[in-house]
Amino acid sequence: MNIVNIVNELITGFKQEFNHTPEIVVSSPGRLDFLNTHQDYKGLPVVSIGVNLRSYVAIKRVKGNSAVIVSFNMKSEGKPYRDEFRVDHVNLKEKGWFGNYLRAAILALKEKGLEVHGFEAAILSQVPIGGGLGSSAAFTVSFLGALNEAYGLGLSKKDIAELAYNAEHDIAGIPCGRLDQYGSAYGGVVKIETKPPYNVEELPMKEGIFVVLDSGIKHSTAEIHPRRQADINLGLKILLETPNIPSEVREKLSERYDKVLWESIREEDLLPYLKNLPKNPRKRILFTLREHRSTLLALEIIKGKIPSVEEAISILGNSFKKDVEEALKQSNPKLALIGVIMNQQHALLRDLYGLSLPELEKIRNAALKAGALGVKISGAGLGGSLIALTNSLEVAKKVLKASVEGGAKRGWIVEIDSGLRRES
Repeated sequence: MNIVNIVNELITGFKQEFNHTPEIVVSSPGRLDFLNTHQDYKGLPVVSIGVNLRSYVAIKRVKGNSAVIVSFNMKSEGKPYRDEFRVDHVNLKEKGWFGNYLRAAILALKEKGLEVHGFEAAILSQVPIGGGLGSSAAFTVSFLGALNEAYGLGLSKKDIAELAYNAEHDIAGIPCGRLDQYGSAYGGVVKIETKPPYNVEELPMKEGIFVVLDSGIKHSTAEIHPRRQADINLGLKILLETPNIPSEVREKLSERYDKVLWESIREEDLLPYLKNLPKNPRKRILFTLREHRSTLLALEIIKGKIPSVEEAISILGNSFKKDVEEALKQSNPKLALIGVIMNQQHALLRDLYGLSLPELEKIRNAALKAGALGVKISGAGLGGSLIALTNSLEVAKKVLKASVEGGAKRGWIVEIDSGLRRES
């Protein structure tokens, strides 16, 4: 469904629910967890892509402090779809209630001293829930964007991203980093710094068609992240207790994974000492250093610098030499090299972070065989989704078909799209 049609459908539904037209329609995109997955909680930058599956919000101000929000997605599923509360007395409801994200957003505004009053709102989202596309962040960002427009709050995209993160992480208690909210607010291809002041760099990547492949296997981010973090902390503790580590290396370390100066540590500096670590802590630390380094290479490529074979394999490893050589021969070496880096990062996520499953590998192999340039885990792993990069819609269709035949439960062909925007 194109933008005009979905906006018209939302406005028509709004009229049916509230007997008048909305003042404003706002939308924001779903996002792909593109590069440097599992690094945001360590303070390392991540790369996100906004895609053309979007969450739309229509809103109209009303007198008083009563708020009514309807979700047409929930309505279409035959579930409770109407949330009503007072904006001057907001509490979260039971866990799982769709309106909690929106109630949390209003609480986040209040914490910043920003006041809104009564309104009626309707939501219609194309972003599939549980599909690995950041549906809750798109939901929250678009809602905050609508309130910003309706009440003239003067918030920037960065303000809205940070408020959405505060709403989800701090108020609703969702174990997320900032990638989802910033990726939805800014859209496009962006590098997101995950340390204060959380700067965002918009990157010049327009080409490429992506396929999101949902394995249908449920996973728990709350289970996956703490275990990897504990592994890293154990490794760091042992390293700090190692007497012969040079002081210039030691001062970059910490007993906490999120306090280490990862960006200034070279793998070569730690290699002599990593042999003292148990297998998993050693792997987790190597993953962190290697994935970050390959992300820096990808950023240079996106900005137009094509590396030599030697330069690329010094970062990606000799096992990717043939892939790099083939990529450099392609008509679009930039896109082909990004595909190679996606494959390398998947290998790191699988082999050093323990996040793949036989079912995911089967889906991935089917996608690669059908012509994908690169395929990697997106999100927490151990289930969830994979993302595949292709160079044409024709290939994307083949990849989607082959992947579903290979075990994916569903999938979506998506393109790079802009961030938060007003539609009407």
